[in-house]
Amino acid sequence: MQDLKFRKNRKRRHRPGKLEKKGLHFEKKAGHMRMQGKTRRVGRYARKDVIVWGAEILLVCIVASALVWFFGQRVSNAGDSMKPTLYNGDVVLVDHLVYDAVKPDRGDVIAFRPSGNENVHYSIKRIIGLPGETVQIREGSVYIDGEKLTGELYPTDIVYAGVAKDSVELGEGEYFVMGDDHKGSDDSRMAEVGNVKREEIYGKVWFVASFGENFGFVKQ
Repeated sequence: MQDLKFRKNRKRRHRPGKLEKKGLHFEKKAGHMRMQGKTRRVGRYARKDVIVWGAEILLVCIVASALVWFFGQRVSNAGDSMKPTLYNGDVVLVDHLVYDAVKPDRGDVIAFRPSGNENVHYSIKRIIGLPGETVQIREGSVYIDGEKLTGELYPTDIVYAGVAKDSVELGEGEYFVMGDDHKGSDDSRMAEVGNVKREEIYGKVWFVASFGENFGFVKQ
């Protein structure tokens, strides 16, 4: 009797039924489907990011090309007369429309053809004197209307004054230009170059397109 009672009181082990087995299988399958869904969404987002990234690059290229076409004629700098701003062989962009809207200003770096000669390479120099001013070089410095020209953009310790040893009067539409490296620059100090006329100026040099230490906007 005790043995029978023991068997009755003994707990029966629970065995999962068919539905439970199916439910367990379904949960596993559902989890797998959720994982697949997440993978697909991540894949779609990645493709979308690539498309957006490619479109942005294309837009930048189009804008850059338009800027070069309308505002940035490419010109190669010859010589080192503008170092450290520019070096020999640097390719620069020249805005040839800006001076239709504003007048050339002191400190601007310009591209021009000396004496308007179409058969010579563009010369690149910095504007020192403006129309109506008097320019003179003495004691190694530039004087504008008797006042010493100062600033990091302008040459100092000038050894060769050239024609500017005496006062040079600039007429209407005339500019006095010099290279940043005045020691090796053929500029307005030389009689064969002289003052640069407005019609000889091709445009304003505003960007160095050659990769290197000077890449970027030109100091004006």
